[in-house]
Amino acid sequence: MPELRVVAGRYRLLDVIGQGGMGRVWRAADELLDRRVAVKEMRVEGAFEGPETEEGRVRRERALREARASARIDHPGVVRVYDVVEEDGRLWIVMELVDARSLARYVDDEGPLDEHAAARVGLALVAALRRVHAAGVVHRDIKPENVLLGQGGPAGRVVLTDFGIAALQDSGRLTQTGMLVGSPEYMAPERVSGAGQGPPSDLWSLGATLCTALRGSSPFARTSALNTLVAVLHEAPELPPEPSGLRPLLSALLAKDPAARPDLDAVEEALRAVLARPTPSWRGPGDRPRADWRPHVLTAVVLLVAAAVAAVMFFTARDPGGGGPPGPSTPPPTVAGTSTAPPSDGTG
Repeated sequence: MPELRVVAGRYRLLDVIGQGGMGRVWRAADELLDRRVAVKEMRVEGAFEGPETEEGRVRRERALREARASARIDHPGVVRVYDVVEEDGRLWIVMELVDARSLARYVDDEGPLDEHAAARVGLALVAALRRVHAAGVVHRDIKPENVLLGQGGPAGRVVLTDFGIAALQDSGRLTQTGMLVGSPEYMAPERVSGAGQGPPSDLWSLGATLCTALRGSSPFARTSALNTLVAVLHEAPELPPEPSGLRPLLSALLAKDPAARPDLDAVEEALRAVLARPTPSWRGPGDRPRADWRPHVLTAVVLLVAAAVAAVMFFTARDPGGGGPPGPSTPPPTVAGTSTAPPSDGTG
């Protein structure tokens, strides 16, 4: 756009930093408070005639619900919402600008995480989800794209963002009839089947997200959305290879039955146990741990030397002359390395 737009007389849009089905995210300058912010533009026009249609109502209410959901949560692991503006048939959510890469981008750029890094990310998300669920909110769209890693990557600040389809437990349903909202490979089975959902649904998505961080790909990704949904409902997840200490936890988090999944306390305990283990020497499926051959070689060398020495001592003790008649002028050496005169044969 040739001229930078100013929203609500104070938020100057600079450049697009994200795009999704529900709108764009801009890097912007808050000219009143002189700070950089992120502004999420929620489109409620274009594909339909006006905001009075069902789609327009759903988009508008979903945007407001995202703002309310985020604003209710004050936690460093959750992106902060500063303002909501309705202007020119659109809603603009003004949020904290986090200088970070998404977990999805980090894995694409750097490769899969090792289990310690994944455990650190998991612990940060567990802390954020405690506050989210305590506020009566279910995120419903936890996935690598919605997890931001600040400076330091997995060891830095981890932020949960994009509450666009979050469910407030004291709010009514806003989903259109027949509409399934979310990312299929990170959508809990009960959401796919239309059954009741709650905090265990977020824990399932957490498990799928950590599995992706360790493997480099989703445990349920298939060639089509339909095949992916079938896999989520009926197939076992593709877990990280052994000897990952996170396999038992991930398997439990990805249980089809919500009641069989561990709660946040159990997840935190399991993640801390993984962090207490020695740092693994492998990062993912293409980098399996290799056995250290050096102790085995050293043992073999020692055994060979010992066998050689034993053989020399045995044959020397049995026949000091080496098996033939001793020469008249070259007496054989003893074990100690000194020479002795040959024994007398009685002939003079």
